[in-house]
Amino acid sequence: MKTAAKVIGPLLLFPLLAAAQQRGIPDAADLEIALQKLNVLGSVLYVGAHPDDENTALLALFSKGRKYRTAYLSVTRGEGGQNLVGPEQGADLGLLRTQELLAARRIDGAEQHFTRAVDFGYSKTAEETLEIWGKESVLGDLVWVIRKFRPDVIITRFAAEGAGGHGHHTASGMLIKEAFDAAADPSRFPEQLKYAPAWKATRILLNRGRFRPEEATPAPALRIDVGAYDPILGKSFSEIAGESRSQHKSQGFGSGGRRGTQFDHFELWAGEPAAQDVFDGIDATWSRVPGGQKVSLLLSECLRAFDPRRPSRSIPALLGVHAELAKLPDSDWVRLKKAELARAIQGCAGMWMEAIADDYAAAPGDAILVRTTLVNRSEGAFTLQRLAIPGLIPETILDRPLKNNEAATIESQVLIPKDYRLSQPYWLEPSPSNAPSTAGDRNLMGEAENPPVLAVRIVLGAEGQSLEYALPVLFRWTDQVQGELYRPLEVRPRVTLGAEDGVKIFAGEGPQPVKIKLKSHSRNVAGTVRLRGSNGWRVVPDARPFSLAAKYEEGEVVFEITPPKDAQEAVLTAVADLGGETTDRAIVEITYPHIHRQVHFPVAQIKVVKLDVQTRGKRLGYIMGAGDEVADALRRLGYEVTMLGDETLESGDLSSFDAVVAGVRAYNTRDRLKKARARLLEYVERGGTLVVQYNVASGALGDRIGPYPFTVGRERVTVEDAPVTYSLPGHPLLTFPNTITAEDFEGWIQERGLYFASSWDDRYEAVLSCHDPGEPERKGGLLYARHGKGVFIYTAYAWFRQLPAGVPGAFRLFANLISAGKG
Repeated sequence: MKTAAKVIGPLLLFPLLAAAQQRGIPDAADLEIALQKLNVLGSVLYVGAHPDDENTALLALFSKGRKYRTAYLSVTRGEGGQNLVGPEQGADLGLLRTQELLAARRIDGAEQHFTRAVDFGYSKTAEETLEIWGKESVLGDLVWVIRKFRPDVIITRFAAEGAGGHGHHTASGMLIKEAFDAAADPSRFPEQLKYAPAWKATRILLNRGRFRPEEATPAPALRIDVGAYDPILGKSFSEIAGESRSQHKSQGFGSGGRRGTQFDHFELWAGEPAAQDVFDGIDATWSRVPGGQKVSLLLSECLRAFDPRRPSRSIPALLGVHAELAKLPDSDWVRLKKAELARAIQGCAGMWMEAIADDYAAAPGDAILVRTTLVNRSEGAFTLQRLAIPGLIPETILDRPLKNNEAATIESQVLIPKDYRLSQPYWLEPSPSNAPSTAGDRNLMGEAENPPVLAVRIVLGAEGQSLEYALPVLFRWTDQVQGELYRPLEVRPRVTLGAEDGVKIFAGEGPQPVKIKLKSHSRNVAGTVRLRGSNGWRVVPDARPFSLAAKYEEGEVVFEITPPKDAQEAVLTAVADLGGETTDRAIVEITYPHIHRQVHFPVAQIKVVKLDVQTRGKRLGYIMGAGDEVADALRRLGYEVTMLGDETLESGDLSSFDAVVAGVRAYNTRDRLKKARARLLEYVERGGTLVVQYNVASGALGDRIGPYPFTVGRERVTVEDAPVTYSLPGHPLLTFPNTITAEDFEGWIQERGLYFASSWDDRYEAVLSCHDPGEPERKGGLLYARHGKGVFIYTAYAWFRQLPAGVPGAFRLFANLISAGKG
């Protein structure tokens, strides 16, 4: 049957009804764990600074072993980190790493939360971190998560004191220590109390680390064996941890599963003392809920009688638990357990539920067909009572019996309102640079991601009980290689815009074409495109018309831009006028096999840079490493860039290249470079120039890169405007073909450099020096050596950030590196 569309109110909040993109039915082991979990009412919150700081073994043990409600709170989303799998940086990297955390949580069973703090890159002091984050803002976010999650126990990964480590780590320890008390104090952040009452956790502990049985144990300390084996799962919790931690692929954190006894140790920071266990004295049973004792007895009987070969036999008893829960006064635990119980009943019934759209995207104002399908694969007597799409389709009374193994499908034609929200991650709304991002809806603060843009709410009837579920609307298709795949429905602008190049370099006074690409996400989209914010840059014409008839059709318009004589750079925004409706959004899609597909819509901007730069040579070979956008940036400067594969490196002709550039971490990620080293150095010896960007410190790596030994250290300069001095004034790298001045080191972003060389052979020349405040000079950021007729350069300066961002001085200096063999 079909239901008619009508707007009735805001979208129903999602988390307590179902997990976003949850598909499939739990197997017998997971179903038994779910039933056990229903009878446990304890909660633990683990806190760290970044994605990948969590103790995955401990999360798995608490969630799957002890059955506590368990969560990891990462203060940041890791936007300032590095990326081993692709070119994403900044907000895009934060989105990728958020999804890596969620992939990890799907394995270890914990939940995921965040604050609004931005990872601005490596920091050497907690004081700098707190100043940039805004201490009170992030403290308030931590308090908010504690008050919403209401943990019995808080465990922090990092201490609140210490020097020489990552400032983010120490700051996270300082903040959570203060938040422990602040969350219980109604006078702190009182504006939150309307939504979440004050909460006093029983205790907060520091996770001191892991020690094997034969190692010395720090005293005094509580300890937990995270290497314990669970026969239901067929794995130890440390083995699960290896799988979970391996989801942090962008950070190169693939991990093996450890086996055998492994103790984690804990130090009490504040709260009630504990002698034997971190949960000492905490009632994690139904006794903490008034009238809950009978629920506990009923659940114990359900678990005793559970037959994994015939789970549907447990349905009547579980419905009895549901009826008993309905008698209890409303509370967080009652609401949570009702949702868990509904999912357990679904699992026992083998009840397949899905809501599938007829396309993967829709624009506001368009209609989309949603097919909701349920298959009851049990003898249980279930009825589909009601169905609604909150905010879009009113509740429809169906009272449709769900027969054993027969599909029941309901079709709903859904009209997306013109003012409907886009599939934009809530934390990526515009915010000041290096400042906490805005959270929008108070109910989303702290959440890992948005609720689905569309969800179908259904109510099932069984033995007089009503069970509520929310199904995220997905799109399903079949790939010829990977088989059946899903992706969430996306609400997109009617048209998105994007510059062909995010940065356009003007090396002279003359005009250049700028191409704006368009993509429609609806049918029959037409209008005009303008570039706003020219700030003296001449844009011709003022507007360009476009017309896109088909959905997902692509087009382009071209403007001619002339720089003013006295301007250096400007940021232009592409705006489409659709006849009274305007949009200025681009589209970014992030897709990797280990995460759920992501999309967001940043403002469609292009940076135009007038640059006084001279170059020598034309043809470059580029060895891509972990992934960066330096090659594209060099193309914008006018170079012809050829990507060098393994075959070319080992047997191809390199003599046609004026220079060869190795991308970030190339020697860490391209094993074939070990074999190609001799050929690359032969290329240098015959007159070529080889420029190697930073690599991560790894043993004697430096001995396998250059013509002479050097050591890749761990030193970095994190202050992006740290003064740079010339160790060798007049050196060719500073004078040819561009004369480098102090102005060329202005406007850099995030950091000066990382993984500076710590020692080197006397035949290298250290050209530049810089340092963070209070630290010694770091001279290993730019090493130059003649080898035969050519030049070898190792450079740890952060070109992979500066060049894609269009930093003028970075282009001028890098052009000198490329030209080193031409002077």
